[in-house]
Amino acid sequence: MREDLRSGTAVAVRLAGGAPLRDALVVADPGDWLALDAGVREVAWHRSQLLPEWEHTAPLPADLTHLGEARLALALCHREGRIREAAVRRSARHPGLLPLIVIRCADWAEPVRERAQKLLRQALDAGTAVDLAPLILRVGHRDRGTFGIELLEEVLGRAPRGRLAVLFAHPDRTVRRFAYRLAVEHRLLCPAELAHAAARDQDTVVQDLCATAALTSLRDAEGAYDKVLTPLLTARSPRTRSAGVTALRRAGRPEQAEPFLGDRSALVRACARYVVRQHGDDPAPWYRKRCATPDDPGLPPGAVIGLAECGNRTDAGLLWPLLAHPAAGVRARAVTGLRALDLADAERLRPLLDEPAPAVVRETTAALLPSAKQLPADWLLERTGSERPRHVRVAAFRLLDAHGGVVALRAAVRLLEDPEVKLRTWAGQFVQRWHLSAEARRGDAEVGELLDRNRHLFGEHVLRRRKGEAGLDG
Repeated sequence: MREDLRSGTAVAVRLAGGAPLRDALVVADPGDWLALDAGVREVAWHRSQLLPEWEHTAPLPADLTHLGEARLALALCHREGRIREAAVRRSARHPGLLPLIVIRCADWAEPVRERAQKLLRQALDAGTAVDLAPLILRVGHRDRGTFGIELLEEVLGRAPRGRLAVLFAHPDRTVRRFAYRLAVEHRLLCPAELAHAAARDQDTVVQDLCATAALTSLRDAEGAYDKVLTPLLTARSPRTRSAGVTALRRAGRPEQAEPFLGDRSALVRACARYVVRQHGDDPAPWYRKRCATPDDPGLPPGAVIGLAECGNRTDAGLLWPLLAHPAAGVRARAVTGLRALDLADAERLRPLLDEPAPAVVRETTAALLPSAKQLPADWLLERTGSERPRHVRVAAFRLLDAHGGVVALRAAVRLLEDPEVKLRTWAGQFVQRWHLSAEARRGDAEVGELLDRNRHLFGEHVLRRRKGEAGLDG
């Protein structure tokens, strides 16, 4: 916000100095116009000597007749309502100032607001509506800002479809959301086009809106389902794929949901299991069959975790062999599955902390955290050495943090010299919040030595108190 204000004041000063409007700001950027609006008032209050005399003497409306576009832009942003209203009157002959008219449509002063709204209604057509849509939508979030959005809907709702299509690819997601909502409301896109939009767009709101609209407007014709389901089922977004998978039940194609039982997304897997069960089948055998061959290179990781999601504790017999699978994703999901089934045996999983694959180590760490105190502290401390890979050092320290005690403090002090900035920061925060646990031995000289070595992390009072809690002299 401060940067916007600074840029707005700079634009105001340039305009006051005679710079043309198009040279002073990026006219296609709604942020520049909003910054200018705020910046003029900032200059007027604190740097009024940089503005022309009329800018801070509240002239009569007739005094504005001689102003050019740049000076009229300053008048449209003036802190005095009478000047803003007079500037709106003079702006009809300056289409380049329409962005400021949009802003004035939400003005707090009713005379200014009403005159600006009248002018915008006269000036807005399909072409200018597309250009001004980003700014209108931003101003629409303000108090008294609904007029612009309602007018935009009215103009674009009756515009040729090609005009609205420009907004479908707009980089501002708020603009795309508006455009697709309008297209859905006015039935401007067929189901197949909506499905492709849901599969293509990166915004989850647009994905949900278009996928729902595509499926809602479907007819029973076989061809229509093909044109809609194909883009949905092949979309990168899990939300969009899940919508397509759920629609397979309505389409009478539950068998097509089976491959999605092993999808990488938990949401898609859940939808696939729903479709399969609604068809009267049990998905668990499908998972067991896929996981029964522990060396299958084509085994999808989603099938491994899917087994844990719908299986039972007896399925752990299929998961343990998968810890040796050649694919890191399968090994990681096998660990996740064992944790989900509450069968994470610390001794059997501990060797995986030395895995070269960070994903496997992360999942193993999460599985071992509840039993961190059962792990050999010195064995973990050894893995915080700088010669170990970063993901191993992080995992070992996370487990030592959960382990607690003097050994955790020892590890944190060692990591204060780690080459990784994040690890050093994390270690410093750990030392600062460390307290002697109830079961630890009081009066341990090593604790005092470790705290003294890092007294720069504490105030003297805090250090004395911390050492006193540990049974040591301050």
